[in-house]
Amino acid sequence: MKGHIEILCRPHELMVMGIAGNTVLLGPSGPGFWTMFQTTPEWQDGGKDPVDRWSERVISAMATELRAEPLFPFGAKAGNFLQLPLDSGAAWQSPVGMLVHADAGLMVSYRGALVFGHDVDLHAETEPGGAPVKPCNTCDAPCTTACPVGALTPAGYDVPTCHAFMKTEAGQDCLQKGCLVRRACPVSQSYGRDPEQSGYHMSVFLK
Repeated sequence: MKGHIEILCRPHELMVMGIAGNTVLLGPSGPGFWTMFQTTPEWQDGGKDPVDRWSERVISAMATELRAEPLFPFGAKAGNFLQLPLDSGAAWQSPVGMLVHADAGLMVSYRGALVFGHDVDLHAETEPGGAPVKPCNTCDAPCTTACPVGALTPAGYDVPTCHAFMKTEAGQDCLQKGCLVRRACPVSQSYGRDPEQSGYHMSVFLK
């Protein structure tokens, strides 16, 4: 089944980012995603929420072909895309509180999921080499000191401080290329997400 899903994912630069019981999590496969996405009608029509509209169209079509139900991290009945990744065993809570993924690091994002009427056998779907290992176990945690204004605190994420910084000249690097904390993660760097994609999401976050 995973092979069939991966075949459907390839034209859309998506990949399987974890399996939680009967739920297969999908997210961007790396730097090629943003180049592909900019050719889509959702991006080119200038409408609101292009990434979400694209995700709903593409993943819903995949679900129909696979006889599954689509699930998304947005909308009135959004799925729990904080707990599902943890349940998948391919993502964990990082030292700064955000999710960290085995392949995407702190750049992890989920565009949706496929929910089947039965559990997907995790052991059968695991690639040779065993289950993913939390990257933080062998990391010096540069993420913990990367934020220039200390917006990620033990008490939680200080969103107003983050927003205020991005509106300054010094904060333009974060705004245009993505969060310095996420970029500090060694796994994030190997994942190679397009800085323009990060910049787009940061601009939306700032609104």
